[in-house]
This record gives sequence, structure tokens and C-alpha cells, in this order.
Amino acid sequence: MSICKTTCPYCGVGCGVIAERDGREIIRVRGDENHPANYGRLCVKGSTLAETIVPDGRLLQPTLGSEQIGWDSALDLISQKITHVRDEYGPDAIAFYLSGQLLTEDYYVANKLMKGFIGSANVDTNSRLCMASAVAGYKRAFGADYVPCSYEDLETCDLLVMVGSNAAWTHPVLYQRIAESKKQNPQKRIVVIDPRRTASCDIADLHLQIAPGSDGFLFNGLLHHLAETQHLNKSYIQANTMGFTDAALTAAEHDFGEVCRKTGLQPVQLNTFYELFSVKEKTITFYSQGINQSATGTDKCNAIINCHLATGRIGKPGMGPFSITGQPNAMGGREVGGLANQLAAHMDFKPQHIDIVQRFWRAPSMAQSAGLKAVDLFEAAADGAIRFLWVMATNPAVSLPDTAMVRRALERCDFVVVSDCVAGTDTAKYADLLLPAAGWGEKEGTVTNSERCISRQRALVSCAGEARPDWKIVTDVAHRLGFREAFDYSHPRDIFVEHARLSGFENAGSRDFDISALGDLTALEYDDLSPVYWPLPKETRPQDPVQVGAFFTASGRANFVSVSPALPEASVETELVLNTGRLRDQWHTMTRTGLVPKLMRHRQFFDVSLNPEDARSRGLSDGDLVEVSNSQGRVTALVRIEDDLPPGQMFSPIHWNDDFASSACVSELMATDTDPISGQPQSKYARVLAKPRPVSCWGMVVTPDRNLLIGSAFWSRIPVSGGSLTLFALGTNTSPEQFFEEHLGRSLSAGRVCEYRDTANSDYRLVALDGKRVSFALFLHASLRRLPSSDWMAALANNQGELDTSAMLAGREQGKVDPGKLICTCEEVGELQIMTAISEGATSVEALGAKLRCGTQCGSCVPELKCLLQLAKRDRVA
Repeated sequence: MSICKTTCPYCGVGCGVIAERDGREIIRVRGDENHPANYGRLCVKGSTLAETIVPDGRLLQPTLGSEQIGWDSALDLISQKITHVRDEYGPDAIAFYLSGQLLTEDYYVANKLMKGFIGSANVDTNSRLCMASAVAGYKRAFGADYVPCSYEDLETCDLLVMVGSNAAWTHPVLYQRIAESKKQNPQKRIVVIDPRRTASCDIADLHLQIAPGSDGFLFNGLLHHLAETQHLNKSYIQANTMGFTDAALTAAEHDFGEVCRKTGLQPVQLNTFYELFSVKEKTITFYSQGINQSATGTDKCNAIINCHLATGRIGKPGMGPFSITGQPNAMGGREVGGLANQLAAHMDFKPQHIDIVQRFWRAPSMAQSAGLKAVDLFEAAADGAIRFLWVMATNPAVSLPDTAMVRRALERCDFVVVSDCVAGTDTAKYADLLLPAAGWGEKEGTVTNSERCISRQRALVSCAGEARPDWKIVTDVAHRLGFREAFDYSHPRDIFVEHARLSGFENAGSRDFDISALGDLTALEYDDLSPVYWPLPKETRPQDPVQVGAFFTASGRANFVSVSPALPEASVETELVLNTGRLRDQWHTMTRTGLVPKLMRHRQFFDVSLNPEDARSRGLSDGDLVEVSNSQGRVTALVRIEDDLPPGQMFSPIHWNDDFASSACVSELMATDTDPISGQPQSKYARVLAKPRPVSCWGMVVTPDRNLLIGSAFWSRIPVSGGSLTLFALGTNTSPEQFFEEHLGRSLSAGRVCEYRDTANSDYRLVALDGKRVSFALFLHASLRRLPSSDWMAALANNQGELDTSAMLAGREQGKVDPGKLICTCEEVGELQIMTAISEGATSVEALGAKLRCGTQCGSCVPELKCLLQLAKRDRVA
């Protein structure tokens, strides 16, 4: 057995991973105790990485249409298409759409080819969807995209303000570090600002359940309060900033009553928060998509930064405005110019920066102005202006707003190339040419996490099939376009050292991003590179310029930015406000996490959350089928009642796509409203209608393959060990018998068939046996609640013992106790097991952990364990 150190490919925490290998197989992963991001912790997604290295669904060979072709033919074709489009329509008819899933070396080569050699800046990235507003906010304030905080600051601060961040589910390792620091520091206070009561509220001293989109008013009001109550750091303002009274303070003159009205907060809540911020010097404001994914996201970021500048709470331990990124290498993409309005090494489309990059690259066709941002790029393709589009490592047909427009763009574009490790994504269906890319565990390179820590990601196994690393694919295309000398790379190390040298080229402290000290790494030093933080200049100068008040603006001072907040357009009486977000155990569009059966058990089928009052007024109950729609599109989902969701609001997870549900792409409901400065879409706000979808019959089917039941009114699928489990609903115009004959009868293979039928109650049960194996099982009933549990159905697909057909038709499994809804994914502990343990005397999280091991690994389930303990306590009191 051998081990290899690498990094996790999921969120922006950038956890270190130790992979254990047995020959060519990854048998286990665990956290790296020496990595500064996680010190050995891993969330459940990270700990199941080995289970994603499977052949299921992999793209293994270049495919043109439906025909598999060789790499030479594929690369020749790409270079021919690029050359034709550039000659016929100009370089701006070509576009690349990249991803925070790429390694820095992949990103660098793609940007260099487009911006320096093809001559277009139409290169953008899915990171535009998660942190572009944070980038714009930092640049307006500091003159550079500089994150002035570290993970250690989250632990050492005395006040942590979490804004639009459900870190308990989205960044669970950081959340556990925060939770532990609160135990160690009784004086630490945590404020959560979020329209929803999320799992992160578990450790909050104060939850501000503000009106959606009102954060700008809240922080402008805070700045006004700080000035009124004499809590400004006037010496810091005078020595290190510009524009305080002339712009920021004047615009922030929202009195206390107005802020209460705009945010929907009670005066006592608002006053408590403002007083905490006033007196707690060591304050971190930790913000994420709830701030960024807004049509006014950049202003919200600057409203937060203004409060830190006004109090001098920046560049010191435990202080600062801290934007946390969503993807593992969103930061690396920012470093190499992955956004359409950037050049490499944190340079912009200023004449002097264009000149620096062009001379360093010796670029013959340097782009002279910013390109199209993500939404604009796809709108241009839909209008016919983009003729060649190359999508790498992302799924815009699901993730971008107005998916109908995005799919039109993919259909209309003359030639679409998709590089991915997965064959069947929603975007791949529109590709003219599919290229098999190396996945996690198969490629070499670096990533940069949210605290500016550069880490190595290492290959653990050889590439599946004919897959190749993205940098290699782009390099080979560059050679065919005639740029071999400029793209003379044989290893990712060659790319990294060029990237490092560019960061220091004619820099001398004028730019924030500088890792020129790494520009002479040997191959061995690159292979052995330990986690390292930037800046790392060759010359001696302050390693963290913000600590000494050295900013990258023309004046050398930080800018206060005038912020005029605005609320999203209000909904009318019949509408709900839809919010979106991530689930605990899922990642993006589930192309990886969707392969792991136990990661699908926490929230199994596609549902949307409603307040009980809103559900009742629309004739909906928990588990009913609901149609959610607006002028953009519609989705169909199960109803999930959540008492803590405010009236008038609805919540939907973002992960489901056409491979996992019939109509569940929530981006269909999102308009292309974008922040005018950052170009980031408003992905967390839409006005929708919700109405019941009549159902004649519910069904659940387990099969050894992906039976998607296209003919039903609704279906949602999860993988199970040995097959696939699908929940579905029939509309009122389809009888169970008709549906069975048209869509399921063909799935039965030869073998013994056992069945039960009660036509009056639409109760039909069928189990097909192939020896001692269940080859197919179907249960139909007029009531969803009369179907067997999904865990029981899933077990049928992997049955190992003697088969009792009578018990199976009755929906029973002999000798086993139903664990209930899965709460702890790491240890696979269910709600009924936990409630039983509580009734037997386990009255704390620690006691439950000792008895069942739940909550002892990644800790993501701890908030739910506490809720169950509180529920049991209330029941005993009642």
C-alpha cells in the first residue's frame, strides 16, 4: 500500500487529502493532518472521494456526434474550426467557458491561448456565478483582488458575522473549526444574517432573518450607526483611506427606523447587532453567495468593506471582510485571468498591463479590451455572434440562469466543444465534439483556496480510457494553430513556473499577486511543493501589504465606495420569493456526488421547501407534488414543509438536472438579471407561482439500470448499490395499468415474477426474480405514504440472502429495523435510530456519538442531532 498527498476537488476550503492506494486502485481517503486548511478534517463529500473514481458515466474517448474518433482527428478538427471562424468572422466570434474545477495550469494555458494568440478576451468561467461580485468589491476598495483574511482569523476573532453563508453545509470543515473556537472562547459571539434559518444558526448567538436582498441597507445602516455613536477609527480613516465623508458616509445615512423597515428586523435585533459590531474590535465578516449572487452584489460587498475600513478592522489578526469562494480553484482562476475582464497575474485591460502581458508572452494577437462575461457570452451565442464555443469542466445548461436561453445558445452555435470527464451532462448533449478530460485523482497541478493558499493536486491513478489533462488538450490545439514555441510545455511544472515568473515581471510591488519566488522551481521541487501562501515575491517587501496599509490604488489608500442599496422587485400577493442554495451532501450538478449512493440519502428526491402557511393557502401538504413556475420556466417537485422558512418565501436546492429528475433545473426560473459591475447573475431571487399538480398514483421502482420513466408527470432518481431507485408520480390522465404497459413492461427480464394487485386503491406490487437476485421491483399506490421506504426498496437491489417473496410484496424486510431518514451520512445513522437512543438515555450530542458514532466524523449532522434532542426534550415536557 502507498499513500499520496493531494487536495479535495470540491469547495473553496481546499482541504488536504491523503489517498491510500493499493496498486492502481484508490482504496481510501482521509484528511491530511498537516494541511493548514483542515488539519485532518474532511466533510462527508471529501471522505467519499474514492467512491467517485468509477467507470460509471465516464467519457473515455473523443466523440464527434455519435461517432468515436481518435485524438489526432479531434484536435485537427478543433484547430480547423477555430481558424475558419477567426478568418471568417473575427476572433470575437470564438469563446471559451471555463471552470473553477480546472487546475491553475489548465486555466493559464486556456487564457494565454485565447487572450494572447487567438486575440479575443471572450474567456469566462463559472466562477462568475459565485464570486465575481466579491472580486469587484475588493478591487474597488483595495485596487486589487486581495482577500485580507485567513482561516485562522475565523478562529481568533471575537465577533464572527456570517452573511449569506450556510457554512455548516457549504464549507463544513471551516464551520467545524469555527464551532470549536467558540467552545474555546466563551466571549466569542456569532451572528448569522440569512433570510432562512439554516444549519449554521446552530452556533449563532443572534440570527437576523432579514428580508431577501436587504443586506445593503443593513450595512449602510451599520456605517451610519458607527458614525453616530462615535465608534469610528478616525486615525485609520485619515491615514489609510479615501472618500469617507464625501461618498460612503453620505450615502449611508439611513436612519435606524428606515433600516428596520427595509430589512424587516425588529429594533431590538438590529440594535443588538449594531452594538456587538461597535464594541467587538476583533471582527470578521464572512460572506458568500447570499451576498454575491445578487443584481447589487458588488455594492453589498463594498457596504461590508466600508464598515471594516471605518473601524480599522482590516489587516490585523481576527479582523477583516472575508469572502469565501464556492469552488476549489476559483482563486487560481482569478490569478491567471480566468474572468473575461481580467488579464493574467491580477492584471487588467489597462494599456500598461496589456503591454506587460503581451511582451512577456510574446503574443502576436493580444486582446485589447475585456471580453463577454458569462451571461453576455451565452446571449451572444444565442444571437449568433459566437460561432465557436469550447466549454471545459462545467455544466452551463444547468448552472446558468435562463437555461432555455443557454440551451438555445448551445443549439445555435456553429460548433460546440465540451471537455469533461462525464459523458452524459446536460451540456454534453449539445456538443458537436466531446473530449474526455482527466478527472480528480488523474491529473497534476495546483489550486488556490479561499485564504490564498496554493496547494498541489496530484495524480493518484492513470487516466481512464483515453482521457487527457485539460492543459495538454489546449496545448496540442495551440501547436496545431502554429503556436508551438509559445506553448512548449511537457509537464504542468513548466506552466506553473511561467505563471509565477509573469506574476513578478515588472512588478516591484505595484501589483498584489506575486509568486515570483516560485518561478525557478525544479521538477522535483514542484512535485514536493507544500502548501504555501501568496504573495511570495523574490524581493524583500511586506508579505501582506494590507497589514501595513499599503493598497494597490493610485493613491496607495483604500477607497470607501458610495453604496446606494436597492431591494429586488417585490412579489405580488399571489407570488412567492424563491431562494436557492446547496445541500449538505451534494456538489454543483451532482456529476460526481450523484455517483455515491450514501450521499444521496440525506435529501433523496427533488423537493422544494415551503412555509406551512403558504402551503395550506395553496392546498399543499408535505410530500405533495407542486408545480413552481414563472415567465422563465417551470419545475415540478415534492413539497417539503419547513416551519422556519418565513411566509412568502420558498427554497430550492440547485443540484438536480435532467439525469436525476424530470423537471428540476431551478435555473430555468432565474432571469438573466446581473450586477452591472461584476456581471454576476442574481441566482438567489425569483418571483414564482406554486400550485398543486394532481396525481392519480405514486410509484417507486428499483432497477439495475437508470430507468428514467419519461412518461410520468414527475420522477426523481437516486443511485443505490446494485442499481437505481426512482420515485415517480402519474398524472390524472394516465392509469397505472397503461403506464406500466407503456413504460415498465419492457424492463422485465425472464425469470420468476411475483405480483399483487388491488385495482380499487391503485395498489400494484411486482417483484421480478433472477435466481436469488431481484432484477426489478415496482410498487404503485394512490397514496405516497403507502409506498415502502426508500431504504427498504434500495436494499432489494443488493439483496444477498434468501428471498421471501411474500414479505417483499408486503413491503417488509425480515429481521431488520428501519433506521429512518438518514441524518449522519458518514456513519449511516438514521433518525429512528437516533430517537431510540435518545429515549434510552442519550441526551447530548456527545452521548449520541458514543452510542451510534453519529456526529463524530465531519460534524455536518450535529445541527440536526441538536434539533432532534430539542424535539425529544419538548415532547417529554409536554
